[in-house]
Amino acid sequence: MDAQSGHEKTITGLLPALAGANVVYGCGMLEMGITFDLAQLVLDNEIASMILHTLQGVPVSDATLAVDMIKEMGIGKDYLAHESTYNFMRTQSQAKLIDRQMRANWEAAGGKDIYARAHEKMLDILKTHEPVPLPDTIREEVRSIVEEAEKETGI
Repeated sequence: MDAQSGHEKTITGLLPALAGANVVYGCGMLEMGITFDLAQLVLDNEIASMILHTLQGVPVSDATLAVDMIKEMGIGKDYLAHESTYNFMRTQSQAKLIDRQMRANWEAAGGKDIYARAHEKMLDILKTHEPVPLPDTIREEVRSIVEEAEKETGI
């Protein structure tokens, strides 16, 4: 995974989504689909989440424009320190793998690149994930489909 790959994954997901597509293709795939990488899948999931967040648009209202805060504080004040700015900042995309620390802090924390963080997350998922079991009715239906296919094909 490098900057070019990240750019390509983002742009080839974002542009179709903005055009109305509702399927993301190629998650976890590298080298034109010849290679599949679970850490890349974790990273692609984050990219897809950010794209979905983007598709929600930017809400524009008196509250999001901070009209009351500007009236309250006046022109030329420190709006970034105001509580409402902090509250609206939380509505931004909440990336889990993208590290938005200052460079010195990132280096002090080990300087792991995004692929290393995705790889660690992938290992954690493999170690701790507990899938939700299918309801018995669904499991029975799938089993009957498989059994019917086996009868038809003679397996």
